[in-house]
Amino acid sequence: MSKASDARTAASLGAYVKLMRAAHAVQARLEPRLEFAGLTPLQFAVLEALLHRGPLTHRDLAARIPTSAGNLTEVIHSLARRDLVQRARAPTDRRIRLVALTETGKILVTRLFPVHAYDITEAMKGLARGELLQLAGLLRKLGKAAAVPVELEETV
Repeated sequence: MSKASDARTAASLGAYVKLMRAAHAVQARLEPRLEFAGLTPLQFAVLEALLHRGPLTHRDLAARIPTSAGNLTEVIHSLARRDLVQRARAPTDRRIRLVALTETGKILVTRLFPVHAYDITEAMKGLARGELLQLAGLLRKLGKAAAVPVELEETV
């Protein structure tokens, strides 16, 4: 490895550790209120997506929620058991199942979302508005670059 490559690796590892620590710190500020409401972060993410996007297919939810398809199915099942979401066939194509908020789910997420947004704003107080916009752009760029499939070689 060259010195430039070593420096790049060190910078990448340092940035990754800081990213993970920051994400953990923000999440730790949000979880108590969600737990009080009886929700996991993933359950809340599903409710929030349905609040802002309306009924969605499992595939559309999977594109918005960072979890495996199997875990998302379990999250939706759990929310359905609590009467927070309902699953129904799409009227235009019976092969498609839509997930939608129930009235109970809509009431819960409508009450919780503004407070959740406030909690996020408070957690991000350490950055100025311009820095938040810059961070959002950098994270979008990182996410797109990281999403490129990597060819695995046997290393062990």
